[in-house]
Amino acid sequence: MKLTFLGTGTSMGVPVAGGFGSEMLDGDPRNERFRCSAWIQEKEASILIDTSPEFRLQTIRAGITKLDLVLITHEHMDHIAGLDDLRAYNYAQKASIPLYTSKRTAESIQRRFEYMFGENKYPGSASIDLKIVTEPFSFKGLSITPLQIHHGKIDILGFKINNLAYMTDTKSIPEATKELVRGTKVMVISGLRWAPEHPTHLTIPEAVELADELEVEQTYLIHMNAYVNHQETNEKLPDQVQLAYDQMIIDI
Repeated sequence: MKLTFLGTGTSMGVPVAGGFGSEMLDGDPRNERFRCSAWIQEKEASILIDTSPEFRLQTIRAGITKLDLVLITHEHMDHIAGLDDLRAYNYAQKASIPLYTSKRTAESIQRRFEYMFGENKYPGSASIDLKIVTEPFSFKGLSITPLQIHHGKIDILGFKINNLAYMTDTKSIPEATKELVRGTKVMVISGLRWAPEHPTHLTIPEAVELADELEVEQTYLIHMNAYVNHQETNEKLPDQVQLAYDQMIIDI
């Protein structure tokens, strides 16, 4: 199974609109970050996690020519703003694309993208087959388990796909989810910044502590802000916890 990090940045991206924060960049392209999204490939399966505002550009950079399934973690715009661009895949594949998410997020998508659904669906808009996911399921040979996690005061989804646990926008994890993740081969989890503590996201030290607690073989951090320098941070981190970067590809 192959994982491509399409975007690894915080909700405003790095640098943010207007170029604010550009002074933090040092010429290392790994410090420029699109909003978080990931692409999973396994034999005949092409699976997308989240559709960021840069979704169109991400698919062009990564060469994504087919999508079989979309998994959405939650309804914040940095994770769903690119939904409209799924229509290019509808046209190419001549089919609707199944999208699995929570009940709350599905309802939010239907409200915010109402022109895609129902009797008044706008001609040519994206065709999405919304499905509420609460239990593990199989897809094209992959085992997919929704993971309940806390993003501040709201509950959102992570996803365990075979030996990969992907959990963006995480502040804390229920014990039941910890047991599902414990000992997995690869964990992807948010690590916003070094300090101070944030009300809705793990800091980098908190993410490292969690990875150690769960005895994960290898952890990659995502959702970093402009103050997290890739090279300097990785030099401080243990080998089993490293920053991901846009377009990074790993085999699992």
